[in-house]
Amino acid sequence: MEVLGLPSLNTLSPHFHKQRISQLSSKTTLCQRTWELSSSSSSLQLTTSYRTHHFRRVVIRMEAENEDYELKQVKDMAAARKRWEALVRDGKVKILTPKEAGYAIQLSNKTLLDVRPSTERQRAWVKGSTWIPIFEVDNSADPGTVSRKVTSFVMGGWWSGVPTLSYDTQFLSKVMEKFPKDTDLIVACQKGLRSLAACELLYNAGYTNLFWVQGGLEAAEDEDLVIEGPQPLKFAGIGGMSEFLGWTDQQRVVAAKSGWGYRLLFSARLVGVFLIADALFIGAQRLGIYIQDLRSH
Repeated sequence: MEVLGLPSLNTLSPHFHKQRISQLSSKTTLCQRTWELSSSSSSLQLTTSYRTHHFRRVVIRMEAENEDYELKQVKDMAAARKRWEALVRDGKVKILTPKEAGYAIQLSNKTLLDVRPSTERQRAWVKGSTWIPIFEVDNSADPGTVSRKVTSFVMGGWWSGVPTLSYDTQFLSKVMEKFPKDTDLIVACQKGLRSLAACELLYNAGYTNLFWVQGGLEAAEDEDLVIEGPQPLKFAGIGGMSEFLGWTDQQRVVAAKSGWGYRLLFSARLVGVFLIADALFIGAQRLGIYIQDLRSH
C-alpha cells in the first residue's frame, strides 16, 4: 500500500477507522434504501403494468363480444326479414294501413295489440288497445348487458334516445291468457318491424287471423286512429339529443306546419347547448392551468 503512495492500514489512527466505518455504513444504508426504493418502484411499475394489461384485455374481450353480438344480430335480422316477407307474401299475415286499421277497430271491433316497449307506450297509445310488449327495456346490470348499453349509447343512442331492449319471454303466454287463437288481432308497433316479429311468433303458436299495420303507428295521421296520451303518436318513438334539438323528421314536419314559434324554441335550445359546451371547455382549460400551477409550486 505504501509503494502505491497510500497510507498503510496499520499506520491509520483509530479516529480515521471510526470515521471510515461510519462513512461505509452510511453508504451501505444509502445503497440499501436506494435498492428498496428501486424495488418498490419496480414493483409499482409491474403492478401498474399488470393492471393496465389486464384492463386492456378486458376491453378487448368486451369489444370482441360486442362485435360478435352485433354480427349475430345482423345475420338474425336478415334471416328474420325473409321469414316475415314470406308470411305476408303467402297471405298468412294480412296487411292493413293505419287508416284501414282504424276502420277495422271502429266498425268491426277488432282488437289492436300494441307490442311496443313501455318507453313508447307511455307517450301515446290507441284508445282501447291492448298493450303486451314483445321487447321491453333491459334494466339488468350483468357485464354483457352493460357492455351492449355502453356500445349502443356511444354508437348513436345518445342522439336517437333508443334504449337497449330485450325479448319478453312471457309475451306468448300473456297473449294466450287474453285472446283465443281464433281472435282477429291487429298487431302494431311504432315503425312496423317488431310487430312483424310478433306476428311470426303468434302465427307459429296457432293464431291464424293476424293483421299487420304497415309502417307502424308512426305512419298514422291524426284522423286515422283515436289517440290518447300526453304526446302525438308520431313522437312516441323519438328521443335523445335529436328530440331535444328538434332535429327528427317528425318534428320537422310539425315545425313546417306550426311556423316560426316552434322553430325558435329549438333554435334557442341549440344556442343553449353551444353555450354550455363552451362554458365546460373554458372551465376545463382553467382547471388544467390551476393544476399546473399547483404542481409548479
